[in-house]
Amino acid sequence: MDSIQLYGAEYASQSALSGLLTVTREGPIVRVTGLGHTLLLPIDEDQQRATTDFNTVQLDTRRLQARAATLVNGNLYLPVETLAAGLGAQYEPGKLTVPPPQLLGVSSRAGRDADRLVLDLSRDVEMQDEGRGDRVVITLRGLKGEARRYTTRGAFVPSAEVARSGENLTVTLPLKASSGYRVYKVVRPGNVRVVVDAGPGVARSSPEVLTRVTAPLIVLDPVRVPGVGRDVTLEVARRAAELLSKFGWQVRMTRDTSQTLSREDALRLTRQSDVYLALDLGRLPGARRGGVTVYEQTGRASAPLINAIRAGAAPPYAALVVAGPGSTRRLGELLRGELKAGGVTAGRETTSRVLSLGEAPQAALLLELGWAGNAEDLAKLGVDQRLQVMAVAVARSVATYLTARANNNANISAGAAGAQP
Repeated sequence: MDSIQLYGAEYASQSALSGLLTVTREGPIVRVTGLGHTLLLPIDEDQQRATTDFNTVQLDTRRLQARAATLVNGNLYLPVETLAAGLGAQYEPGKLTVPPPQLLGVSSRAGRDADRLVLDLSRDVEMQDEGRGDRVVITLRGLKGEARRYTTRGAFVPSAEVARSGENLTVTLPLKASSGYRVYKVVRPGNVRVVVDAGPGVARSSPEVLTRVTAPLIVLDPVRVPGVGRDVTLEVARRAAELLSKFGWQVRMTRDTSQTLSREDALRLTRQSDVYLALDLGRLPGARRGGVTVYEQTGRASAPLINAIRAGAAPPYAALVVAGPGSTRRLGELLRGELKAGGVTAGRETTSRVLSLGEAPQAALLLELGWAGNAEDLAKLGVDQRLQVMAVAVARSVATYLTARANNNANISAGAAGAQP
């Protein structure tokens, strides 16, 4: 980990931590989220004082005196020792070791028409559930835990089998022909719960309906811009895809350095997306324009189904198939906010001329990284840090948008099933 020494204390920059944690500035406070924890650190511009225990920090629900964040040449730096204490990580100078996620416990609750199984995890992991005939198999990637069989008092979920599968942990439970199931997460500071409801009180259609929420597809479409030199749209898309994939999101790109999808294949992929983001440079002969712009689609879509649902002809769960314009607007606000946090001001405009935006059934944006005919824009895009800021903004905004959508769906499901365990 890249770090510096300040008055005998080790500090890491915000950019060095971006691959592991989400770090955001909220006025004089830094919010650090990740690994199931939320940390609040004040920013003390007096570097020497920041390295003492003068300031009060909040680690989840604990408040204590510890080293605070500070600024070095205008850049945000965070104390590694304080981060380790808040994240439950092991720390020694020059090395921060995050323990692997653990299965802490399994509990159950019997219900009248559905039983509940609760898995307590030390931190969040990627999860996949699959109905296989008379059983449900839940795969928790990278999770450590004891392989054993659990019995319950439930009539619908009488047992659960925890087993190892390579580096993953699987949980298998029986599923009767008359029963349905749903799986969702409840993320709390310092703890993550995977909740499984199963029984005749859960509609059998719910697993298929919720698949799109628990495993959404992100499509990044970097437009090839001839005559510019460096392929900046591909570079930003590639970096954003790596960040999203690292944390378990499903990402597809319409091109890479070796191949490019045909127009029809790219549109077919776009029609399957939960988030579609095109990256381009502005091009208009003789135009004296510059800067970064986020475009939202207006007007009618090319698909009658999308227009019908957005006009109000909404069958049950239609929002999981086609989202209204509000979803694109929320994603656009998140993207412009993340760009601003990285020092990039982006304008907001609408367009009705981009075919792929109209084909996307869910949230869809065009991010214009700058203008091909603007020397200042091209100079900025020639700097790696500029490209990294844009890639991080794309990844964070998309992940925040999809997480909020999934949590909203989980809350609806939980409300239908009763109180949380």
